[in-house]
Amino acid sequence: MDTIGASRPDISSKPPVLVICGPTGIGKTAAAVTAAETFGGEIISADSMQVYRFMDIGTAKPTTEERARAPHHLIDIVDPDKDFDAARFSRAAREIAVAIDRRGAVPIVAGGTGLYIKAMLYGLFRAEPPDPLTRRRLRQEADAVGSEALHRRLAGIDAKAAARIHPHDTFRIIRALETAAATGVPLTDHHRRHGFRESPFRVMKIGLDMDRQALYDRIDRRVDTMIDAGLLDEVRGLMSRGYGEDLKAMQSLGYRHMVDFTAGRLTWEEAVRTLKRDTRRFAKRQLTWFRADKEIVWGAPDNFSALFPKIDAFLRNNSKDGQPFKGSSNK
Repeated sequence: MDTIGASRPDISSKPPVLVICGPTGIGKTAAAVTAAETFGGEIISADSMQVYRFMDIGTAKPTTEERARAPHHLIDIVDPDKDFDAARFSRAAREIAVAIDRRGAVPIVAGGTGLYIKAMLYGLFRAEPPDPLTRRRLRQEADAVGSEALHRRLAGIDAKAAARIHPHDTFRIIRALETAAATGVPLTDHHRRHGFRESPFRVMKIGLDMDRQALYDRIDRRVDTMIDAGLLDEVRGLMSRGYGEDLKAMQSLGYRHMVDFTAGRLTWEEAVRTLKRDTRRFAKRQLTWFRADKEIVWGAPDNFSALFPKIDAFLRNNSKDGQPFKGSSNK
């Protein structure tokens, strides 16, 4: 487990961290920017796709105006052909959170990648180092028979992991299979045994939710907006740069659908329809993940300010002098 915070062993010295989480398309960025302006915070993006450069439309990165209103971190930090995972996110996010706290501002972690948030707050279990031969064999097998075949194998070994991982997400499928092969224990069991219990931070978690049909309608409109903004051209631009469809980043929501259209595997109508359907399903999985966390305080994105008294109380209780936090945005 990472040990940032070891130099601050007294619990009263642990930096307070505000987490804003929830399903895709629900308005986490807007809520985080509002919280940053109100309480003097800086935002750490907990989105596994916003770390990639050149992938702006399909990842719904904060706009230029939103970034001007509040500092954002961990956006546009790696190219699409580079690996990025929860362990790397955890190390970077912890360092940034401590630095934000030392500046007298509030670290605000905002995003929908639940594993990234857990990894930052509580660390990760120590996995066996990957066996290069096992990884190479699994990659060759994926090339030969397709990622869906490996996904079916994973479902027989670790049904919960398979339910979280998309059948086209070759990178995560291989990671789960090689962990099981190296340790003899499914990845889900490793996560459960680790427990994610100790944290170098004091944490308040806010989850955003709304009527399910209203959320799904919002997701459909968001997909239409992305398409109107040029999602297909963005994907074509990535492919012209040499970023192929086999990359982990290119297998994500939106990107794989546009790739399938350009490759002739889907008609335009099928690509748009399945993108909306898969995004709705993804949002449902995210809500299932976050609903399992009993520490989350739930609120509506359209009435986010109703949570301000609770946020203020949390920050006052965890400040060194009992006073409100005043970050750079309040100066």
